[in-house]
Amino acid sequence: MGANADACAMLGAVETKSVSPVFVGRAGELTALTEALSRATAGEPQALLVGGEAGVGKTRLIEEFTALAHTQGAVVALGGCVEIGADGLPFAPFSSALRALHRRLPEELAAAADGHQGELARLLPEFGDLTHHEPAAEDSTARLFELTVRLLERIAADRTVVLVLEDLHWADASTRHLLAYLFRTLRRGRIVVVATYRADDIHRRHPLRPLLAELDRLRSVRRIELARFTRAEVHRQLTGILAAEPAPALLDEVFVRSDGNAFFVEELIASHECGASLGSLSESLRDLLLVRVEALPDDAQRVVRVVAEGGSTVEFDLLAAVARLAEDELIEALRAAVGANILLAAPDGDGYRFRHSLVREAVSDDLLPGERSRLNRRYAEALEAAPGLVRADARANRLATYWYQAHDAARALPAVLRASVETRKRYAYAEQLRLLERAMELWDDAPAEVRRALRPMDYAEAYPSCGCDPDTPLSYLDLLAEATVAARLCGERERALKIAKMAHRLLDGAGDDDPLRSAWFWVERARLQSNMARGDGWDEIARAQELVRGLPPSAVHAVVLAFAAGWGMLRKPGAEALAAAERAVEYARLVKAEGTELAARLTLGTIMVSAGATEPGLVEMREVGERTLALGHFHEASRAAVNISSALEGLGRSREAAEVATGGIAMARSHGLVDSTGWIRANLAESLFSLGEWDRVQEESELLLRTGAAGSKPGGTALLQLARLAVGRGEPAVAAARLAEAAARYGSRDPIPQYTLPMAHLTVAVAAAEGRLADVRAELAALAVSGFPAGTHRYGWPLVLAAVTAEADAHGLPAAAEGRAAALDAVRRAVRSLAAPAPLWQAYGLQVSAELARAEARDTAERWAEVVAAFEPLEHPHELARARHRLADALLAGGGRRDEAAALLREAHATAVRLGAHPLREDVELLAARARLPLRAPEGAAPEPEDPAAGTFGLTPREQDVLRRLAEGRTNRQIAEELFISPKTASVHVSNILAKLGVAGRGEAAALAHRLRLLEPAP
Repeated sequence: MGANADACAMLGAVETKSVSPVFVGRAGELTALTEALSRATAGEPQALLVGGEAGVGKTRLIEEFTALAHTQGAVVALGGCVEIGADGLPFAPFSSALRALHRRLPEELAAAADGHQGELARLLPEFGDLTHHEPAAEDSTARLFELTVRLLERIAADRTVVLVLEDLHWADASTRHLLAYLFRTLRRGRIVVVATYRADDIHRRHPLRPLLAELDRLRSVRRIELARFTRAEVHRQLTGILAAEPAPALLDEVFVRSDGNAFFVEELIASHECGASLGSLSESLRDLLLVRVEALPDDAQRVVRVVAEGGSTVEFDLLAAVARLAEDELIEALRAAVGANILLAAPDGDGYRFRHSLVREAVSDDLLPGERSRLNRRYAEALEAAPGLVRADARANRLATYWYQAHDAARALPAVLRASVETRKRYAYAEQLRLLERAMELWDDAPAEVRRALRPMDYAEAYPSCGCDPDTPLSYLDLLAEATVAARLCGERERALKIAKMAHRLLDGAGDDDPLRSAWFWVERARLQSNMARGDGWDEIARAQELVRGLPPSAVHAVVLAFAAGWGMLRKPGAEALAAAERAVEYARLVKAEGTELAARLTLGTIMVSAGATEPGLVEMREVGERTLALGHFHEASRAAVNISSALEGLGRSREAAEVATGGIAMARSHGLVDSTGWIRANLAESLFSLGEWDRVQEESELLLRTGAAGSKPGGTALLQLARLAVGRGEPAVAAARLAEAAARYGSRDPIPQYTLPMAHLTVAVAAAEGRLADVRAELAALAVSGFPAGTHRYGWPLVLAAVTAEADAHGLPAAAEGRAAALDAVRRAVRSLAAPAPLWQAYGLQVSAELARAEARDTAERWAEVVAAFEPLEHPHELARARHRLADALLAGGGRRDEAAALLREAHATAVRLGAHPLREDVELLAARARLPLRAPEGAAPEPEDPAAGTFGLTPREQDVLRRLAEGRTNRQIAEELFISPKTASVHVSNILAKLGVAGRGEAAALAHRLRLLEPAP
């Protein structure tokens, strides 16, 4: 191809006369771009969107900016969205830009890939062959996106890179999703990302419109809109083109006719130079754009028409095969087209493209229907005869498009199916779905013999691995299965559900007994119902189970059982779920479906731990983790890290859980598994809270909320951890807001205990912190009716503890007396339904028992000493500090043992200060102040003289009398009558009491008085 490339380069130097050599206007826009370049050079990544109508000068602005960037030593990589007919190639602009970087910095780019060349080959085939195709997973695309962002950050670590992505209005869905991910997550590197789009094409239903709206909400993205030229700017442009001052009449006519559009100015002048009178030109834009084309020699017009139908860029050898001209005639025709500024040599020197897409669109629209079909057929035939005419990564898609545009269903259907397989391998599931829907459209038009010759190209997961003869032709039902999975994986869940329902209608209408395929579609529907928060999916799973019951083992049967077991693991982790998991493992082994077997074993191990078979269950899960890593099934390996860390936390082994989670995050991130990383990070935050590393809880949770997993259930769990943190730090309003955000992410149609019970716990905790005891009781009563499902003790114990602590704190308040017995009875019922299979939950059981006794004024120091002893070896500092505070309180109430109480309070206080646990710190400091115990006594210092009023917070004897009656629920008038003072004097005493206690109201004062035993003799 060297000679042809030389020809392209030679023609690329042909002088054109309709373009102004002077860069006109755009000073503000160019300044914005150069400022972004400066900030990026300083290490702050920049993202910009450049929009404007067709022909307004976006490309010229970018050319000026990239030339400037070159002079400043930046590496520039350009990529454009490719339009072939009505289709785009997946990831086309990113592939082109990465290819440019690969040509410029091959060794540096390979080093930046960090061993993931096989994965990144989906975007840049020059990296080599694709790695093995993992079982489809919903985060496969996100994984590729994460690796791409990391590649760009690394290549831009020690050099400034300008990445330009042009013509987003043609971008395929995968490109749009990758761009959104890049703009959201790019945090490091000396990089400027500039994306351009044609604003006048973005109608209300254009797929780019929601992306632009999303990016507008990102503070890190700046949008630049190019306006049309003013009359003065058109004057400068004409002066540059004509190399002379334009006549005033010509300027006026061009400005009026062009309306300031830079490209139209050039076309009008070019047409004028061709001899056409400006006044005689048609008002039609298409006619204006075709004037110069029609002035070309016949062969040149023919070549221009051929290029118009070939796509955004047409390779020279492919053009030669389709144009069917002698080489000298072809080069002369190209010379004429390039000289007329209609065609340009492609930047890589191996093909031709239109200088402006508006001209290509006008030429294409001017083709006759039969002419268009004939040209597409020629392209397809040429490409089939010599596949090497185009790059391998674009071949399947272009061939499929050419045959489709040729209206030849017999040739198009097989080509479209092959393209769908190649697209899936690149994780471009949205484009795979589009191709499969095109195949569905072509199905009935293709001859029967063509359909009989088709074979399944890439089975949709377990479908239809059911013992079918491999020579069985592809059926329409098989096509629907592929489309269902593609739609689910690209996020088009509504479309996936419609296709699955269509498949069931087809199965019902055919009357064929095909239970395995039907069961497979029911599993898909169950998955979709759950993912779309429209239900828990159990009805669909039950239908699938009924269909496979009694059938010989098969991969579909194993998938049904595994899915049923997974459903039970999350919602009803009992004997039925355990049996389903065991049978799923057995069936998967029989049919040698190792992927399904490993997934089922992981579910089985998780259920075993919940059922009390702790060590065997953990061994099962760890073996799955090791095997999936060895197989390269990183999604399932990440799921193992999620389940193992969660199981360890549920056993109270928080330190181990944090270590597993930390390793899991490193593994998942190294393979770009964004959603999996989010799940593991959420588990890590939970374990860090238990371990008392509260600052890290906030860091990890906020980090999760900044990633691509933020909108999913891991994001909800991160919000729950932030709500827990807010409660522990005395910010109930913040906790309530976080809790509401988490509830919105979880939805309400599929209640899963691991989400609903922590939300109930925090609802109780917030209500208790705000003094809403009635709400605490209502929440617990609703839960106590049904009890806590097996395996949910890890969520139940903290919830019950929060409720009974609220009851104990309210003991003695007249307003809390009514309903107290029923509330404490609800606590006892809840305790009876909770297991305590590990030391942590046994400690919680002791703490709940002690709080029950405190709520009934029968707690003792011995009870609290037992609680402290249970928590001391468990690395749960917040719970230990709370227990120490209670033990100190009980010791002081019993008289004596002040030194022991002081030591307990100092330890509890140190923990509260370190954690930032303000409510606990306040309680400890108030108790210490009342008992006149120093929390920070310097070594060797003489004891401070005791302040007789310290134990009563400075309350006078009369104020103590008023407080005692206030706590009993007396009004100011009643207090005045009992103490023989005036109501006004009683009111003054109440105001003084509130000020001295630092509370806002009478209820808080009463609660504080009871909690600190201010109404009893000082210890």
